[in-house]
Amino acid sequence: MTTFYEVVNQSQPQPRFQYIPLGTPDQTVDHGEDVIQGLSQVPKTLPCRYFYDDQGSLLFEQICTLPEYYPTRTERRILTTAAAEIAEFTGGCELVELGSGSSSKTRLLLDAYSQLAAPLHYCPIDVSGGMLKTSALELLDQYPQLHICGRVGTYEQALVNLSGDSLGEPTRVISDPDLPRLLIFLGSTIGNLDAVTLQKFLLQVQQALRPGDYFLLGVDLQKSIEILEPAYNDAQGITAAFNLNCLRHLNWRFNGNFDLSQFAHWAFYNTAANQIEMHLRSLVSQTVTLQTLNFRGALAAAETIQTEISRKFDLPTLKTELQAYQLQPLHSWTDPQHWFALLLCQRSISA
Repeated sequence: MTTFYEVVNQSQPQPRFQYIPLGTPDQTVDHGEDVIQGLSQVPKTLPCRYFYDDQGSLLFEQICTLPEYYPTRTERRILTTAAAEIAEFTGGCELVELGSGSSSKTRLLLDAYSQLAAPLHYCPIDVSGGMLKTSALELLDQYPQLHICGRVGTYEQALVNLSGDSLGEPTRVISDPDLPRLLIFLGSTIGNLDAVTLQKFLLQVQQALRPGDYFLLGVDLQKSIEILEPAYNDAQGITAAFNLNCLRHLNWRFNGNFDLSQFAHWAFYNTAANQIEMHLRSLVSQTVTLQTLNFRGALAAAETIQTEISRKFDLPTLKTELQAYQLQPLHSWTDPQHWFALLLCQRSISA
């Protein structure tokens, strides 16, 4: 079994595994301004990035196996049949994945790209350094020709890092300047972005790709409330634990006093906005503090903190929006029930 120490200390010219925190030490210090802003407004919100400490990442992996949670297994089934075709479309690529998690679905792509007579390079990006290292070491054992450059940070940090210099030339993860990039964003994580944030994200994706590079996107499609709501209210309570872990993470990171027993998980489908909304409802009137942030705030009984949205997309509308950012849809794959879709785009030459 390969160990982390052995990989990063190899004497070969190109180590098989590099592990890089994104940004400088000053840039990676988390001052919590987004927490203060979210908890000070009405209605209250928290950024969903606070779900993902190591414990939150493990809980999300459990969610992905739940019988009610259709997105992961549906996307996996699509990717099982589409991976070889995706590899044929792109040829050999530098694979860069935003929010890689355990990289479980990415193995299907690595299997397909392993069949090509081209170098195999993968850059997983995730906020959980522990999960990133664990999954990377498993991949290195499974794929002897694979080189990994893991980067620890948010996808926002990653896109800034990948976008390159002021001249607009994206930064390459590997040294081969001729190998195109495939930027991967699976799991319909794009659904967590509201309309304004989505526009910013797509612009950053455009800037992280050269003309001819590729973007592979997983999107959850619009469907009935009878399918959607159980996916976020599972019978085992794993999603509730995942939601509440956001407060535990804040307690640890910012020396807070959130009492998790005084909050309840609440998720529902907003039919007007075509999105799941996930909240934490205060069960009592209470005052919460985050000492590191010098923050003190009051919550009324039944008041909620919105922790996540998960938008559900109309595929033709999304394709049109992607084209506005020089992301030309090449092909899409979906399941027989049209619950989920994979969309492969290519960065076109700017007008």
